[in-house]
Amino acid sequence: MRPKVYRYPHPTAMLAPFRTFSRRVSLARKGIVLLTLLTAFCPCHVWALGQAAYVENINHSGDFPLTQGNDTATLMVDAGDWPGVIRAVGDLQADINRVTSRTAPIIKDISGLPKYTVIIGTVGKSPIIDQLIRDKKIDASAITGKWESFFLQVVPNPLPGVDSALVIAGSDKRGTIYGIYDLSEQIGVSPWYFWADVPVQHQDALYLKPGKYQQGEPSVKYRGIFLNDEAPDLSGWVTATYGSVPGLNGVANYNHEFYAKVFELILRLKGNFLWPAMWNNAFNEDDPENPRLADEYGIVMGTSHQEPMLRAQKEWDRGPGRQSGNWNFNNVAQQPILEQFWRDGIEHNKNYESILTLGLRAENDSGAATGADQTAQIIGLQRQMIAEVYGSAAAKVPQLWCPYKEVLDYYNAGLRPPEDVTLLWPDDNWGNIRRLPTAEERTRSGGAGIYYHFDYHGGPRSYQWLNTNPLPKIQEQMSLAKQYGADRIWIVNVGHFKGYELPMEYFLSLAWDANRWTSDNTEEFTRLWAAREFGPQFATDIADIVEKYAKFNARRKPELLDPASYSVSDYNEAGQVTADFDALAARAQKLYESLPKERQDAFYELVLFPTKASANLNDMYFAAAKNALYAAQGRASANDMDAQTRAFFAQDGDLMKFFNQTFAGGKWNHFMDEGHIGYAPGGNSWADPKQNSLNYMGLRQIDVPLAPAMGIAIDSSTSAWPGAAGDAALPQFDVYNQQKSYVDVFNQGQTAFDFTVTADAPWIVLSESKGTVTQDERVWVSIDWSKAPQGTANGTIKFSGAGGEATVKVVAFHPATPTRENLQGFVEGQGVVSIEAAHYTKKIDDDDARWIPLPDYGRTLSAMKTTAPINAPSVAPGPG
Repeated sequence: MRPKVYRYPHPTAMLAPFRTFSRRVSLARKGIVLLTLLTAFCPCHVWALGQAAYVENINHSGDFPLTQGNDTATLMVDAGDWPGVIRAVGDLQADINRVTSRTAPIIKDISGLPKYTVIIGTVGKSPIIDQLIRDKKIDASAITGKWESFFLQVVPNPLPGVDSALVIAGSDKRGTIYGIYDLSEQIGVSPWYFWADVPVQHQDALYLKPGKYQQGEPSVKYRGIFLNDEAPDLSGWVTATYGSVPGLNGVANYNHEFYAKVFELILRLKGNFLWPAMWNNAFNEDDPENPRLADEYGIVMGTSHQEPMLRAQKEWDRGPGRQSGNWNFNNVAQQPILEQFWRDGIEHNKNYESILTLGLRAENDSGAATGADQTAQIIGLQRQMIAEVYGSAAAKVPQLWCPYKEVLDYYNAGLRPPEDVTLLWPDDNWGNIRRLPTAEERTRSGGAGIYYHFDYHGGPRSYQWLNTNPLPKIQEQMSLAKQYGADRIWIVNVGHFKGYELPMEYFLSLAWDANRWTSDNTEEFTRLWAAREFGPQFATDIADIVEKYAKFNARRKPELLDPASYSVSDYNEAGQVTADFDALAARAQKLYESLPKERQDAFYELVLFPTKASANLNDMYFAAAKNALYAAQGRASANDMDAQTRAFFAQDGDLMKFFNQTFAGGKWNHFMDEGHIGYAPGGNSWADPKQNSLNYMGLRQIDVPLAPAMGIAIDSSTSAWPGAAGDAALPQFDVYNQQKSYVDVFNQGQTAFDFTVTADAPWIVLSESKGTVTQDERVWVSIDWSKAPQGTANGTIKFSGAGGEATVKVVAFHPATPTRENLQGFVEGQGVVSIEAAHYTKKIDDDDARWIPLPDYGRTLSAMKTTAPINAPSVAPGPG
């Protein structure tokens, strides 16, 4: 009897506790038909996101008992398998202990296997796996020879004395490692158990359902992250945790202990590629164990787009650069020194799995001192070295060339690397891919990839503090990359690492299976992620919060905010932005207080802190904007807005201090050292401030007399009356939009006063007719359209108080036809037509392309995109 095979199901009922569902899916691209899967979910389980749940806590017929009672299955891995596989088996042992408080034995010899054994190994590397294949106990034909593929299968009576085995078989080293970590995640260990303090839910028993669970090949061959812009946050934490590099006082010790934790996380997320921290560090030199350990773990190493041939900038600065200065290939005297420097780099690492970066940018990632002709010469020399050092054709060694910034101009002008070199296309540093492969470029043997940014340090303005990357945008951009064949390498700049947990995992998940995660289910991904980290009870609310805070931050990145970012006077824009953020932070705070204490640290760093800190920052700039406006209008409350701004600034400091020193026992000290307040206005400087400062805020204090004096300010105007030129007139009201407008009655003195409001027409509706003004009171104005005359009507509102008067004009537009009820489409209001992209009147689809919404993409509701294939011809819309 053939085992059931499950691959990439679509579990829409993931969050329903104890809910049963079945699904039949056909995977045409792999020729695998998935049989019906009957699954019972436990609400406390952690699931591999978007995959079938194959672990349960109640024993059913045919289940494999991983742990039951006081017994734990034995973990068997051959001593001759890959060292990285053997090491990962140790992680599985630790994970089982984290979940059950019991330790599974590990054996490395086939003799005397117990009746319940987890057999782990790599096809062609593990004798026991190969024996099971020969004996037809397992069928590995679907993964043999594949890249990073694996399966888990419950096998009855696989060997004498073994009643049942769980077999984890991989096509290669990483395939087996991914299978191991897939099981770890399914039994309840989040990939973020260390880096985000996600707790492990205790289980008394763990069973694996019968069947075969298969994954791979990945959608993108090399999937990785770049630790960049790492100071001050990550470097500060590394220094506090691991000290300085021996002999280099003040240089953060990014040693093998640190990188081991990064390597493990990348593998748990099914990634395989890393560009290491490089601002002040040298991966290979700072700790010689780093490259060896990376290869053992199974991490493919590279160097950044500006550091060729596995050599770090700092290796040059600490060595040849002391005598030769900044590297510069145009300096003839430097050329032989640079050539030897590059040769040494690949000599030292030729036995490790790497992708070699070609070319040369100027020092410290600055604009190139090397032109197109010199770049072509450099690539030729580097290729010759590669062939000589590796003893084979250069085409057999993975290489990339990244046409970043000015280097892209060289490519556009005709510079071409050899066709076996992967072209790593960069985005614009802001998450918008600048270039994708043409039809001709898609035929290159080296293929193409993408260098993407979640963080950026450079002109015209840096953004490094908090996550500002909505998943819908990542999906839309990277799905284009996949569609256009840029799928050899995906690497993303994750800045100082912590704070980008959700987009980092989504990016790598998308690279692992681009077909599973589409524009239709980014919300599902976030919901499943929230359920895994915090349980299903609050998953929907948590998912909405993390989606919204990233979306709100993407409207205007925190470092780009200033008091003028949003309008205080028009459309209540600034007020609505801050109200949205404040409401989100209040929801997050309420959820935090509802969670079990053991989940609060993870929730704080992943959800509450970034939401609360972002809301507070927007509140601060709103208060500063009101300070400027109120001072210009002569409001006494201008001074209160100055004080509020300073209070929000102090609260920002308190939040940073709490994150660094208090929460999680101070485990993550320095991760909130990044300066984010105090950039020079107008984009004149991109360098992040060394410390947060109000120096550029332009706060004002005004002299306020004791005697009261009334002033008014109106919606959509920065003027104030009495005193301003012209009449005070509210924006026109119309029956279609049925707007509300406001008039602020404010005090120009220190003493409170009473005021009255009267309208000269019965169709003008006021929120209040009198009141007392200490500082500011807002009167809302609307129209009773049942009383408003048809056509254009004019009226006035009179404000009286503190011995003064002011009049505000009102205009109401109420045409006889068309009526609001029979109007089709959208109508102008106050000189503006505002339409959400998804609120179209009509869209025209055809057989090859259709318009689909992208929820939460953009500033407000959504965006729209076409599903047209890349080779579709341009067409004109059909008849309307």
